[in-house]
Amino acid sequence: MVIETAFGWLLAGLGDGWGVLLLNLERLILDPLRYPLLARSMQAAIAVGIVSGVLGTFVVVRGMAFFGDALAHAILPGVAIMYQRSSGETDDLFWGGLAAGIISALGIGFLTRHEKIREDTAIGVVFAAMFALGIAIISRIENYAGDLSHILFGQILGVSAADLRLILVFSGLVLGVVALFFKEFMIISFDPTLARTLRLPGERFRMLLLVLIAVTIVVSLQTVGIALMVALLVTPAAAANLLTKRLLPMMIVSGIIGAASSVIGFYLSYYQDIATGPAIVLTATGVFLLALAQQQIAHDLTRTSRRWSARGSGARAGELVPPSFGAPTAPPDR
Repeated sequence: MVIETAFGWLLAGLGDGWGVLLLNLERLILDPLRYPLLARSMQAAIAVGIVSGVLGTFVVVRGMAFFGDALAHAILPGVAIMYQRSSGETDDLFWGGLAAGIISALGIGFLTRHEKIREDTAIGVVFAAMFALGIAIISRIENYAGDLSHILFGQILGVSAADLRLILVFSGLVLGVVALFFKEFMIISFDPTLARTLRLPGERFRMLLLVLIAVTIVVSLQTVGIALMVALLVTPAAAANLLTKRLLPMMIVSGIIGAASSVIGFYLSYYQDIATGPAIVLTATGVFLLALAQQQIAHDLTRTSRRWSARGSGARAGELVPPSFGAPTAPPDR
């Protein structure tokens, strides 16, 4: 009877504790979303995380991290021009950045189309010129350092309803184009010879991919800013590359990691009072390190298992185990 009573109290205590936990968890999750501004910021973060993760897959498998970083900085003159023309209003910055990004991407693609100029050289030339032009423009704007700081570091809490519509529309457009031409992008990324055999317009698809990366960077501008944009493109895809080696699963996993990093980073920013962009990037970096550790542990376990299997099979067959496995060998015949 005493045991039954104690067991009943234990179950009741666990039930009450679980209820309190769920109530607190609900408050932690829902409290920030009660404000329309924060709800919009969350939606923008999720959209940016997904589209950056998907396009970042191509950036990683094609070795284009430097291109992504350069293009993120090359949009600065377009942003500065629109900021200057709009007398300090930030609503039109998206269009200025989009125009500068597409022009820079097409410029790099044009310079490298006949392979007379190496891609990294063309990227360096265009990146340096566009970034210098942007700095020259904003240096003529009074109080530009404070007004345009969110361009460098992001300002997700400043997402308006119009900004959110632009982010959702262009994110959907980029994902739609990737889904429509997925096979073509895969072929030109992994087997250019097959692309020529199939008479695919490889150069056009390459230019289209560069434009899509430019659009993705501009879409993500307000979330993490120019300085951290390359991390959002590369880190989720790099983590996904450790977990799977096929392109389509890698894109899906990368998009999930990007979205999850954006959500977790958003809540870290809200409750720990830190900048949202860095919080998102640090979360994605943490996921990458976990994936790397998981891969290393799995590799070590596999090696250990093979060693024990080799020892066991050698002992059963009456064979000598090679010295590399740490087992003693018979002395040589004299």
